[in-house]
Amino acid sequence: MTSLNPAAAALFPRGAAGVALREAVPTWLAKAHDRLGRASAAPHARPPVCGPVGDLWFRAAPVPAGDGSVTWWLTDDTARHTAERRLSEERRQAAVLAEVSGALLATLNAERCMELVARLAAEHLADAAVVVAPAPGRGLPVAVAGPDGLTEYQVLRADPEEVPGLEEALRGRPPSPETVAVDPAALPGWALPGSLAGPVVRASLTPLPGQGLPAGALLLLDTGASDGARDARPGPGFARLFAIRAGAALSAARLHAEQAAITATLMRGLLPPALSAVHGVEYAGVYRPSGASERVGGDFYDVHPGAGPDDETLVVLGDVCGKGLEAAVLTGKIRNTLQALLPLADDHQRLLGLLNGALLTPANPRFATLALASVVRDGPRVRLRVTSAGHQPPVVVRRSGAVEEVPTRGTLVGAFHRITSTTVEVVLEPGETCVFFTDGVTEARGGPMGDEMFGQRRLEAGLSRCAGMPVHTLVDHVHMLAAEWLGGNDHDDIAVVAVGAPYRTNPEEGTTA
Repeated sequence: MTSLNPAAAALFPRGAAGVALREAVPTWLAKAHDRLGRASAAPHARPPVCGPVGDLWFRAAPVPAGDGSVTWWLTDDTARHTAERRLSEERRQAAVLAEVSGALLATLNAERCMELVARLAAEHLADAAVVVAPAPGRGLPVAVAGPDGLTEYQVLRADPEEVPGLEEALRGRPPSPETVAVDPAALPGWALPGSLAGPVVRASLTPLPGQGLPAGALLLLDTGASDGARDARPGPGFARLFAIRAGAALSAARLHAEQAAITATLMRGLLPPALSAVHGVEYAGVYRPSGASERVGGDFYDVHPGAGPDDETLVVLGDVCGKGLEAAVLTGKIRNTLQALLPLADDHQRLLGLLNGALLTPANPRFATLALASVVRDGPRVRLRVTSAGHQPPVVVRRSGAVEEVPTRGTLVGAFHRITSTTVEVVLEPGETCVFFTDGVTEARGGPMGDEMFGQRRLEAGLSRCAGMPVHTLVDHVHMLAAEWLGGNDHDDIAVVAVGAPYRTNPEEGTTA
């Protein structure tokens, strides 16, 4: 070093004429000067170098002199460097946050979402993370992720008050809306992953805000071995954004789980029941909703057994105008109303009149067709009283293979103030079956050209080959015929119910042997 101007002397107090450059300036500048001496290019062709001097950041440019020496001109570049670092950090955080958001949006399973939040927090925010959700019952849902990336979800019999501030965070009363420090020594064993490389030296608790209700809390754990990597992690602003995204994802997953549970409960009440033999009479049914994604629709059936073997069993097959959930709501109303009217089931006309009156409301613009059958065992035979209310009449499959249409007619319900119907008695000999079906079978469009209806004739031809079949096999065969005819075409709801007189019975129990 030969000389320094006053600004350089103030910046490098150890510098003076005759002092080696490497002893007075930072290493990055000394190495850059040494590289100039070894380089073949002229100093003015060498790019500037940058580096820190204390808390500041400088840009150093070499300028050649006529005697072969080099003068280094330093410019304070702290403001630009700080801005670039902040921009780079924000870009990195935005990229990480986009990755986190995309991952959290990929699942609506509440348990999986908790595991994912814990894993992502352990990957980007701390050495390990614990996600705790509000307890729906006695257990405490907890997801733990360690530095190895493995996650574990458990429902523990643990007290959230064992972690300072956790109870308040889960109840939506955190001591602070931001992250708060937690004494590592106060943490219970269930909040410490076994894969941690050392003791926890730092712990913090962050509330996870949900949609109106708290979604849970995030416990972040750090060991002393993590200090080197800690500086590379996103800053506290990212942690707040992470908590907001994680809380929204957990809240959405929990809401989805609650709605799925409610839907499943309602569906159980809307789906047709499984049928079997009752009082020595065989029953079977098959149901297929119109849409591939639908579970319920406008077709339904029920079998209401009599109190004893000598009492009539009421069979109901119905078709509500429309498809999907809206039609299913009306089927539920009809089924519940018929359940309440069972004491009047011996009089079909009166029962249908009362049901029609219940459906004639301004809030209900839909109508329905019904087929009723009161069934009782009479020795080896089965007797049915069949009534149609605007519905296609059922058919009887005789043992000979003959197929007979039951001549019952009537007015649909829910459309007119006055309705009429006719009741026809049918007798089934052993091995014979009465088949009820909705228009989803006969009006199924498909075939070779894809637009021809299946029709009554094809149905009767198919049933004639089912003479003597068990009722469960028969309804499955009808469904198979309609499905094959449809191919991949759209279709209406399909429902089929069969009432059969068995060949043999157990005389002691009156049921199929």
